[in-house]
Amino acid sequence: MDLGLSGKTALVLGAGGGLGSAIARTLAREGARVALADIDLAAASRVADEIGATGAQATAMQWDLGDLSLIDANIARIERELGSVDVLVNNTGGPPPTPVSGQDPALWSTHFQSMVLSVIAITDRVLPSMRERKFGRIVTSTSSGVVAPIANLGLSNALRMTLLGWSKTLAREVGKDGITCNIVLPGRVATGRIQFLDEQKAKREGRAVADVTSESNASIPVGRYGEPQEYADVVAFLASRNASYVTGSVIRVDGGLLANI
Repeated sequence: MDLGLSGKTALVLGAGGGLGSAIARTLAREGARVALADIDLAAASRVADEIGATGAQATAMQWDLGDLSLIDANIARIERELGSVDVLVNNTGGPPPTPVSGQDPALWSTHFQSMVLSVIAITDRVLPSMRERKFGRIVTSTSSGVVAPIANLGLSNALRMTLLGWSKTLAREVGKDGITCNIVLPGRVATGRIQFLDEQKAKREGRAVADVTSESNASIPVGRYGEPQEYADVVAFLASRNASYVTGSVIRVDGGLLANI
């Protein structure tokens, strides 16, 4: 299937991590020029070099999403080097595992800025050019915790939920401009973040990590953790020309983990 991404410019946030790097590679394979943003420049650069070795065009950039003052200059750089952003993949890091109660307001504020305000502000920066070209894809990665809150991930459950209301509202505002806005939420996908959360749970409960992982696998109907590539394939479709009638949606990539309809 030709996804119609050849010659498009994509910006992938968090592109040095497991999900972000898989998304960036997949979009590049489909012919997109890819800007890889991550607070860890070395990680983003490794992925950009891998993409470049295939003949695709990729630019790595260090980007602290908590610093909103960087947005205009970073987008301007992408526009100079790769062209105006056609596809924006909002993929941010997660906050530390904590209960939802008793947290310092400063902690809430810090992660709200990096996980929510950054996404809104970056999207607002690229929307005018998308509107001019009558094409745009905004795909925002969140968490299964927005549907079924996850124990001890209080900040993540609450902050990522904000993005659902924002994305749905934005989809109605920009649909006539040829722009789609969708939420994708991963279940248990095998990334460093999931490994970290399994380790933290094992530590809290005084159990072996292998036991925690085995128990988690047993709760998933397909019987295993997902692969980052499986997640990236769904994101690439939503970013494509072919997904022009899919907007305002929340797409689960969870192996059937969430039991609710």
